[in-house]
Amino acid sequence: MNAPSKLLPLKLIKIGNSMGVVLPKELLSRLGAQAGDTLNASVDDEGGLTIKRADDDFESQMAVAREVMMRRRRALRELAK
Repeated sequence: MNAPSKLLPLKLIKIGNSMGVVLPKELLSRLGAQAGDTLNASVDDEGGLTIKRADDDFESQMAVAREVMMRRRRALRELAK
């Protein structure tokens, strides 16, 4: 089991008509992220937030998979029965 993580406060700031989050240097370091990188965030059923650095190779593979799933939608629906 993992040790409990240190809580890092995140500050919301207004950016035009949107909101942004300021990520502390320590968090960016742990993510291996820097300015210009893309991050993926997901929220679980209990409201927990997970942030990961985007994997460009995975994203390109998923784009191909989505395109194939759209083209072969009928066949996949039959296979799912």
